[in-house]
Amino acid sequence: MNLDTPELRAFRQEVRDFFARELPEDIRGKVAEDRMDLPKEDQRRWHDILVKKNWAVPSWPVEWGGPGWDDARQYIYEREYALADAPRHMSYGINLLGKSMMKFGTEAQKTRFLTRIRNGDDFWCQGFSEPNAGSDLASLQCKAVREGEHYVVNGSKMWTSEGHVADWIFCLVRTDGSGKKQFGITFLLIDMKSPGVEMQPIWTYDGGGREVNQTFFTDVRVPVENRLGDENQGWNIVKYLLGIERFGTAEVSRSLAMLARLKRFAAGARHRGGRLIDDPAFSRKIAEVEIELRAVELTEMRLLFGGAPAGAEASLLKLRGTEVQGRILELLYDAVGSHAQVRIGDLEAAKGVPAGPNQARHAGTAFFNYRKTLIYAGSNEIQRNIIAKAVLGLRG
Repeated sequence: MNLDTPELRAFRQEVRDFFARELPEDIRGKVAEDRMDLPKEDQRRWHDILVKKNWAVPSWPVEWGGPGWDDARQYIYEREYALADAPRHMSYGINLLGKSMMKFGTEAQKTRFLTRIRNGDDFWCQGFSEPNAGSDLASLQCKAVREGEHYVVNGSKMWTSEGHVADWIFCLVRTDGSGKKQFGITFLLIDMKSPGVEMQPIWTYDGGGREVNQTFFTDVRVPVENRLGDENQGWNIVKYLLGIERFGTAEVSRSLAMLARLKRFAAGARHRGGRLIDDPAFSRKIAEVEIELRAVELTEMRLLFGGAPAGAEASLLKLRGTEVQGRILELLYDAVGSHAQVRIGDLEAAKGVPAGPNQARHAGTAFFNYRKTLIYAGSNEIQRNIIAKAVLGLRG
């Protein structure tokens, strides 16, 4: 794929100019700290700007409010989007549920939900993992029993990212436990304001704030019309959705932005009388991780522009992409040194001045927070099993 045609160069410049002009600096600054827990009001403010430009749902077709871009323009847009330190799209609604609904939803569901997702009226979260069903998702036990035109849901979900700010949750529930565990799973859309829905925070080790939760359902009534796909056939939707999620979790463009920030910091940091970036051992580590990242980038491009849909191959991207991303953040953590272990906010409150370089404000938090990428969307151990069986054809 040639991404350097006159038309695509002009498009790339248009995207760059728009981000330089329209992305609020306070939001850009928060994203540059490698934060995932951007406040809801900041997400909505940026989304509203994108809606006015008709760039809020870049991968959607024109009929549902998207720009109708080809793969090349989508790729360029997402690359420039990340390099500009723009906040992530509201991915649960736009990328995961939105695309799944286009494929599996009824026309009534599409009309009801997609426009609201596109306009930013509804924030969504994902209800898949459970206390005893994380990587082994098919073992979920959150139960739904049909009573007339409603399902009655009881159980709980773990690690509900952004559940405390979400309006809706798309949820996997057990509607039949008599056969193979992948069967008997149903995909429901649940209003978070429904009686019986309770959200409790899970405070993570990185100390960066509230991001994940445990969600409890007690006799929650869900209209049958809020079921996506057929009863007991939710696993087919799950496989499709997880393919999208795993492909996106690699976040090659975000990693390139992280690598650029690492290089800038190393170029300015002092080390043994010189610059850190000139230290042979550290510069070698940067070079090695950049080579690894470029390999992931080429794999991504082969899958995007290779002419065949990425199935199990998405696990390759998820596996290597998250490993390399974690390595970049580890190098930044090392570069900051002992200051990365300081809770900078406590020191500022006491003395009114920051301790160490600005990167000390977020290097430790980002490093520990991003450890979760090795687990979510299916742990990397699971991805290795998928690659061994579905890509390499190995059998145990």
